[in-house]
Amino acid sequence: METTAWHQLHSVMTAQRERRPFARATLRRIAAFARPHRRRIGWFVVVSVVTALLAVATPVLAGRVVDAIVSHGDQGRVLELSSLIALIALAEAGLGLVSRRLSAVLGEGLILDLRTAVFDHVQRMPVAFFTRTRTGALVSRLNNDVIGAQRAFSNTLSGVVSNIVTLLLTLAVMLTLSWQITLIALALLPVFVVPARRMGSRMARMQREAADLNAAMGTRMTERFSAPGATLVKLFGRPEEESAEFAARARRVRDIGVRTAMAQSAFLTALTLVSALALALVYGLGGWFALRGTLEPGAVVSLALLLTRLYAPLTSLAGARVEVMSAMVSFERVFEVLDLKPMIEEKPTARGVPEGPVSVEFDDVRFGYPAADRFSLASLEEVASLDTRGGTEILHGVSFRAEPGRTVALVGSSGAGKSTVAALLPRLYDVDAGVVRVGGIDVRELSAASLRETLGMVTQDGHLFHDTVRANLLLARADATDDDLWEVLRRARLDDLVRSLPDGLDTVVGERGYRLSGGERQRMTIARLLLARQRVVILDEATAHLDSTSEAAVQEALAEALQGRTAVVIAHRLSTVRAADVILVVESGRIVERGTHEELLALGGRYEELYRTQFDQAGAASRPGETGETGENAELGETEAIA
Repeated sequence: METTAWHQLHSVMTAQRERRPFARATLRRIAAFARPHRRRIGWFVVVSVVTALLAVATPVLAGRVVDAIVSHGDQGRVLELSSLIALIALAEAGLGLVSRRLSAVLGEGLILDLRTAVFDHVQRMPVAFFTRTRTGALVSRLNNDVIGAQRAFSNTLSGVVSNIVTLLLTLAVMLTLSWQITLIALALLPVFVVPARRMGSRMARMQREAADLNAAMGTRMTERFSAPGATLVKLFGRPEEESAEFAARARRVRDIGVRTAMAQSAFLTALTLVSALALALVYGLGGWFALRGTLEPGAVVSLALLLTRLYAPLTSLAGARVEVMSAMVSFERVFEVLDLKPMIEEKPTARGVPEGPVSVEFDDVRFGYPAADRFSLASLEEVASLDTRGGTEILHGVSFRAEPGRTVALVGSSGAGKSTVAALLPRLYDVDAGVVRVGGIDVRELSAASLRETLGMVTQDGHLFHDTVRANLLLARADATDDDLWEVLRRARLDDLVRSLPDGLDTVVGERGYRLSGGERQRMTIARLLLARQRVVILDEATAHLDSTSEAAVQEALAEALQGRTAVVIAHRLSTVRAADVILVVESGRIVERGTHEELLALGGRYEELYRTQFDQAGAASRPGETGETGENAELGETEAIA
């Protein structure tokens, strides 16, 4: 009975407090996930029923053993009954293992299906979804909610079936033995169940409070223990105050833990007391009937043993609705993510990019970032309601064409829309109007795999996974050999560095590549681009984190890599801009100037102004366009104007 009490308490604590009717659509979707496992579910139910039958048989046989002993019956009969009890115990043990095996396979199989479905679906969501969603909240859907849904099959399903069978059989046998004692025992049931429900609600509140406090403490640790967070604390933090704040949070977690432990102890003690009183009633009243000759001594023992089998299923069934509702809520939270519509859908008739050199074209493109309610969930952003703002047009009729093998550079003020143009090419977003073409075909008509094989992109914040150098490079081409890897590292001017690392290609680069310098991280992403060998290259401020020396080395590698390839470059340094075949000046979402470096300088417009500003900031003495300008002068300084 103590085990049942703990199970009931845990069920109430982990359940959601919502009281919503079952949605038929939700039940149909649950059935769809359960359908591949229906054979295991059937065997699971059968084993649970057989186990329940054996559980009721043991107390009855124990009573007959007592009757045989009291009546000085045949010794062979006592040995026969004892052997039968032993066989039932062995059968129960064996069926328990079978049930646990079926439960584990069923539950873990469902977790696998749900997690895979959510993971695959989330991968299809637009980039905007990830920029707004809290990673921890999303991971929780893949862990806590999926496991909560799994319990509906591995725990609740078998529990309800076996408990109903056990309850009906136990009541039938107890009524047969003594209907008076059975009814009196049932009258004590509210004394057992009501405290469980009330204490369960109190425990649920404390459990939620403890979860919130632990989450807050965990969030603080995560922020402070990350490499950027730790650096920030060391530079600007006050260690004493940080320690005091963490200690205060930890003390609150300790206090709620002590309160929870005491409440659990009081609850279990009360339930143990009630069960002891119930047993005392059975022995007392049953013994009185036995002494009067109206009840066999064995029947008293059977009733006492059956009493524990009666209260256990009654208590579990009393909390079954809570368990079912908890599982339903978990399913609905998982389905909530699965119901988010990806804004980027691949057409069934999607085709590949034609072979050979590829052109890039923007034809009267208009675009505004969508509102959050189109692709996000308030629960994943951990806000009361989603931001409905959005849709404001930020690109206004952008048109240009990059011929095969040519380089087009985009320059302009910060926030002018350059990176947005770069994001539309690989179809991270879809345009609101106009057309983006790759190889003469609307990107919405191309398959995602074909776009990935054709377009390569290096962003300003070159991201690396917490993995080895080898694994980070092989993302670009899984079949690359070590010779291929060393070749692209050489071209990215990283081979000497990697050879000097403790494990060479197998050296782990750390979270986001934080064990490397900013320039080394960026060159690693460029090496990955070189390995991919895509026909169109997008460089979004790819050299922003490099000093002049590193940039010169990388520019040499890029110049080699870009030969024969179409390139769209968002310039951060003038050396990149000057090398472009066409330069587009973007301001407020419009192309205001276009031409070569010399043509735009001669025009004396916005580009000339940006160019002059950069050299003024660098303290250059020479005027733009003067003869004798050197590559060294062209690489002096950085400016947000050409970001």
